[in-house]
Amino acid sequence: MQFDMIALSFILVLIPLLISYKLGIGIEKEIFKNSIRAFLQLTALGFVLGFLFKIKNPLWYIPILLLMFLYAAYIAKKRTNYQFLPAFLSIGFATLIILIIMVTLKIISLKPYQFIPIAGMIIGNSLNTYTLTIERLKREIELQKELIEAFISIGSSLSEAYKIMQKEAIKAALIPVNNMLQTIGVVAIPGITTGMLLAGAPPLKAVSYQVVIMYMLVSINLFSALFGSIFYLRQKKTF
Repeated sequence: MQFDMIALSFILVLIPLLISYKLGIGIEKEIFKNSIRAFLQLTALGFVLGFLFKIKNPLWYIPILLLMFLYAAYIAKKRTNYQFLPAFLSIGFATLIILIIMVTLKIISLKPYQFIPIAGMIIGNSLNTYTLTIERLKREIELQKELIEAFISIGSSLSEAYKIMQKEAIKAALIPVNNMLQTIGVVAIPGITTGMLLAGAPPLKAVSYQVVIMYMLVSINLFSALFGSIFYLRQKKTF
């Protein structure tokens, strides 16, 4: 592990810390703690992946995925201040659908060095989209009470009134991936491509992998937003 490079790159964290302190923004402690946490987590990940990549039986993926689902749902619960089970089901269902499609179409194999990193990438994006959806849905329902009442007054059901808020929440949750699709390759060279290029891979091969990842993100974001909004609205009987 190149600790000298990591130590030097920490300067890129110290600059925002100093700016936050000087301007009184008040996020310097959070940035510092999270930066150290990221280093420790990624270091631990390196050792764990070294072990996981030796897995021969794909059945071991079941407890691994379950653990990842549980932790992602826990984080989603903390971020959204909402229930654990809907987060677990939304992230779990969305992830499994995408993984099954990719394995069935032989886009990825069940080899651990392919399956586990892709699964982690899918779950991470599912978590982000789920939290964005729930937060936006909460805000839409809070701001659109008069519109909901108007729908109900003309004989519409509460679920029908919520559909407008659901559509807005899903569209908002998909803004990041839509922006990425529009700017990728023009404004930014994405992470997978950059990593493969740094590793010496041919540019066209690196780009082909990135295209697959981007298309994967479109699906996982949509499924996560859809499942998250469905579970949330099914449990919300009043406004």
